[in-house]
Amino acid sequence: MKQIILLLAITLALFACKQKSEVAAPATATMAPVTTATTASLPPGHPPMGAAAASGKSIGAKVTGSVAETFDAGGYTYLRLKTDKGDEWAAIRQTPVQKGQTVTMDVQMTAEKFESKTLKRTFDRILFGSLEGAAPTPTAAPAAAADTTPIKVAKAEGSDAKSVAEVWASKDALKDGKVVVRGKVVKFLGGIMGKNWIHLRDGSGSNDKGDNDITVTTNDTAAVGDVVTISGVVHVDKDFGAGYRYPVIIEEAKVTK
Repeated sequence: MKQIILLLAITLALFACKQKSEVAAPATATMAPVTTATTASLPPGHPPMGAAAASGKSIGAKVTGSVAETFDAGGYTYLRLKTDKGDEWAAIRQTPVQKGQTVTMDVQMTAEKFESKTLKRTFDRILFGSLEGAAPTPTAAPAAAADTTPIKVAKAEGSDAKSVAEVWASKDALKDGKVVVRGKVVKFLGGIMGKNWIHLRDGSGSNDKGDNDITVTTNDTAAVGDVVTISGVVHVDKDFGAGYRYPVIIEEAKVTK
């Protein structure tokens, strides 16, 4: 009887040791590495491609639609596509695209609640990728640094002549009318939404009120530091979309030196 009890005790001890060793040494799980695509060609704030793959976002899909809206910003082309499933926002490297054109996009990833630092805008959903058969254009040259030196430029002559501050002060009365403004180019941005953008100052107005600088759109060019005379049409409360909103702006301008 004692031998039987001893044998049972030894058997239970061996079983307990085996169970302990199995708990103490679990199998090691092996995870395949996630391949991370370079972010050098992605818009500022774009999440890493590898993160999208890990989170199960759409990669490698194709979307076909008609271009309902398009604009260039920061070296990228943003598109609002009308598809069979509704409108989709998309971002690609700057590429010539026309409104109304039907395009097919190779989608590399989809981002929800994507905040564009450049546009100061959050997209509920946006696709990133490239267009089939389209070659991106070289990224536009960076804008020249703003000129912040003291400015004093005499007002232009003529009945339509206004100072920068006068355009701001009388913007409602001047709405849709022609004005002539002479000033110094403090900033020049070329090729945005198919236009060149000039910031003009003449020394009137104040920085605190924000009426010392007027934005001008034109097909002409100018260099930072140039003193120019512009002739264009005053538009009020102009909203270009994508965060481009102006209480007053002069458009369709001709620039002369």
